Formats: sequence, C-alpha cells, structure tokens
Amino acid sequence: MGLLCQRCLELLQDIVSFAKRLSSRIVEQIKECIMLVRECCCMKPKGFKVRQLYEPVIQNHEKQAAQEFLNHMETGLGERQLSKETLDALRILAFSENADLQQSAALYYLHMSQHMTAKLPPEFLEPYQALLQSSDLEVQQMSSLSLVNFLLEGYLNKELVVQVGLLEPVLELLESGDSAVQCNSCACIMMLAVSESNREAIGTAGGIRPLLTLAKSYDPRVQQNAVGAILNLTRSENIKNILCSQGALPVLTLLLQSADSDIQFYSCASLSNIATNTDHHKDMLEIGDKFLLRMLVSLMSSSVQKTLDVIPLLLSLLIANSKDVRQASITLLCTMTHPPANMDAVLCKELLTHLVVLMQTERTNPVVVVHAACTIQNLSQSENIEVIIQSQCFDELLQALLNPNNEEEPLQFVASCLAELTKYDITREYLIQRKDKGLIRCLVKLAGQVEHKELSFHAAFVIKQLSHSEKISSELKLLIKDVQHYLMCFLGHPELRFQQLSISTLCTLSEDPEFSKAISQSRLKEQLEQLRQQTEDTQALLRLAISQTESVDSTE
Repeated sequence: MGLLCQRCLELLQDIVSFAKRLSSRIVEQIKECIMLVRECCCMKPKGFKVRQLYEPVIQNHEKQAAQEFLNHMETGLGERQLSKETLDALRILAFSENADLQQSAALYYLHMSQHMTAKLPPEFLEPYQALLQSSDLEVQQMSSLSLVNFLLEGYLNKELVVQVGLLEPVLELLESGDSAVQCNSCACIMMLAVSESNREAIGTAGGIRPLLTLAKSYDPRVQQNAVGAILNLTRSENIKNILCSQGALPVLTLLLQSADSDIQFYSCASLSNIATNTDHHKDMLEIGDKFLLRMLVSLMSSSVQKTLDVIPLLLSLLIANSKDVRQASITLLCTMTHPPANMDAVLCKELLTHLVVLMQTERTNPVVVVHAACTIQNLSQSENIEVIIQSQCFDELLQALLNPNNEEEPLQFVASCLAELTKYDITREYLIQRKDKGLIRCLVKLAGQVEHKELSFHAAFVIKQLSHSEKISSELKLLIKDVQHYLMCFLGHPELRFQQLSISTLCTLSEDPEFSKAISQSRLKEQLEQLRQQTEDTQALLRLAISQTESVDSTE
C-alpha cells in the first residue's frame, strides 16, 4: 500500500481534531452534570439513607417498650395514651436505631393526632426531635403529618414548638426529596408563622430561601403550602425585608399566573402585605417592565371573588409618596370598580374620600385624570349618584373640564363621565343651580371641536341635558352662533347618533321664541329640510323594497 496523499492526510487530521474537540465537550458536560447532581437536595446527607453495614440489634428495653406499646394499641389507647409509661415507651422507640421501632412511634403520634380531643402535653414533644431527623422516609412522613394535625387542631402551643427546638428539623425537611414530606413541613411552617416571635425565628434560622424554592415546586400541594407560609411571614416587617432581599418579588409575581386560585390568592395577598411598605414599591414596579401591575390588572377579570379585600390597601396607596405607585393604584382601582356590582355604597363613599385627595394633587396628570373620571363613571349607579354629587370629586371633574392644560384624552373621559352623570335629575339640578357661565362656554367650545369626535359628542350631550332650563338657555343665547355651528356639523355627520343628538337639541331649544326665530333664519333650517327629504326618500325606497319582497314571497 502506498503513502497517503496530502488530501487524505488533511481529512484524517480533521477527524482527529474533531474527536479531540468532541471529547473535550463531553468531559465538560459530564462535569456540569455531576455538579448539578451534587447540588441537588436529594444528595444532601440529611435526605440520604445510608446503607447500614449491620442490622441494629434490638435491645431488651426496646423490646419491652415495643411490647407495652402493642398492649396500649390493642386496648384502644383510652386514658393511657398520654400516661408516663406511654411517654417513656415513645422516647425509647423514637431514639432507637431500628427504623421499624421508629415507625411504630411515628404511627402512634399520627394516631393520636387524628383522635385526640385535648392538648398534647409539652413533654410529648421531646420524641419528635428524633423522629423528624430520622433517616427513614416513612418516619419523616408520619411524624411531620402528625405535627401538622396537632397544630391544625390547636392541640399544640405554636411558640412552644419552636422553643423546644423543633423548628430546625422541620426546616431541614423542607429540603427533602419527597413531596409528601415537603408538603407537611411547609404546612408546619405556615401554621407556626402565625406567631410574631415564630416569624422572626423562621427568618433567623434561614427558612426563607427553601420556602421560595418550594414555591416553584411542580407539586401544587407543596406550592400551595409554601406560598401560604410566605403569606403568614409577610405579616412581619423585618421578614418582608428579608423576603424581598432574597428574591421573593419575582417568585410571587409569577405565581399570579398559577392555574390554582388559592396559589393566586396567597401570592396576591403576600404582595399586598409587602406593598404596605413604600420602600418596596419601586422594586415591585420594576419587575419585568411593570409586569406585576399588568398581572394584577388581568386578575381583576378572575371569577374568584377575593379581590375586594385589596381595595382598602389600594385606597391607602392613592396618597403614596411615589408618583408611579399613585398612578398604578388609580389604574388598578379603575379596573376593580367595573362592573359596578363590586362596590357597595359605604365603600363608594370611602373611595371618593381618598380619590379627591389624589385628584387635587394631580390635576395636570393625564393618567390620574383619565382613570379618576373612568372610576367615577363606573360608580355612577342610581344608588351612588347623590354621594358622588355631594363629594368634592364632582367639583374636581368640573375643574378638570375647565383646565386649559388638559389635552383631548383626559377631556374626553371627563366629558364622558359628566354625560353619564347628567342622565340623573339630581345632577342636572345641581349644575343648573350653579349657573356656571364658564362651564357652559367650555361645553359649547368642546362641542364645536368636531375633529375630536367623542369629546365633541359628550360635550354636546351634556348641553342637551341642561338646555331645557331657562337659566342655561339664556346663557346659550349669548353663544348662539357657536351653538348653531356645532349643530350644523352634527346634522351633516355620517353617524346617526350625531344627527339624532342635533335634532333633539334643536327641538328643546326651539321651545324658546328667540332660538326658534334664529334657527328659522339660519342654514340650519335648510339642512333640516334637506335631511327630511333624504329621510323621506329613504323611507320610500324601503317601502318599495319591502313590497317587492312580499310580492316575490306570494308568487312562490
């Protein structure tokens, strides 16, 4: 066989180089895999059951304790379940090296937790230390579950559980690889965190980070209990700071998307508690470009009726120091007041009391003006109208309409709100009694801005609602050319609602002789005649089309 040519040598060299690069990448991937496995909680000693080199020998006193234990179980426990003999037997079994004996003790505690009707004596907490720290998974499951049951039924003093040293083994179980143990330990922390002193102890002992980890669990039971524990922890100001510093805000925000309504509620309530401290507002709003705010707004359409509890907090945030927080609060409040059924009369009055403060301090802020007007319009039901009119919010609305610094969008929402309110007699009477010349001139001016369709329509609607009054009519006479101008534009508008509003306004104004004469001498009369002729022609065509359709039907 001859020598390889240059081309073949290059091909072989390429293959060798590729193999070297490939093997290098494989080694790196193996290293990364080993590192990830080592860091997993399942590889930690406390969750790892070491294979025993020998079978523990059951001591005589352990045999005796087990026998007495069996006797108690056979006799139905009764009054002896909390006797000194029972406690001694539990101690022996719990501290045994034999997993079967530990399981017996754990099972006994579980049985007691399900059938007891009295408080568990403090001395019976001692064996829990060994059971919770057992390397046997079944012992961990049963002992943690019985502790949950005792706490849930109120048969254990929560502060005492922490004082006797059971908090640390419970926190260690949070890092178990078993979902049942995780679920039980989270439930324990959730109930222990009801106490202020316990909350501080949990934070000091490093319980925050594992709870945040389990809040991202794929098991909904674990996730729910973990977030429930976090909710109780947010009742402490110091723990709120720890939670935020350890990354709780993004975790809780993402949980708002959970398919579980309880998880949504717990995370939302936790964020609500954190938001009571203004120091956290900036961090909350910076999550994913105000992602938190968008999530909260989307939750307002949730079918779960748990949102009303958040309203008192939102009201307090309307006067927060941060402009972003105030804007976010009024935006969310605007969403929550729709549909109106979500707001009773008492809460409506309280809302308006807080809202007026915001409107007075943010008169030139378009975001506040728009959402404040929208909120008031959402509240404008018959049972709330008097409260709205008597509040300073109504005066602020009128001032917003007169404010020359306000642009089209805020003016449009203010005019829309006033149009809705003037459908009620009490509002019309109030405005007529005010006889505000500036307001009438402003409304006529805005009605004439037909290029801003919605603003123009709402302003003209308010004028029409007030025009039946002689006081208002007399003010309109001074502006008759401007009134005729916008009415003329409305008559020629392609939308039917503008034409109808113009005609109904003309009918009302024509009841006054001066107005009637002015209208008859203006182009309005010609436009009305032209519109009448168009209407008659349309009606004739409709009659013809209907008759032809009927004749076709009869022929068939």
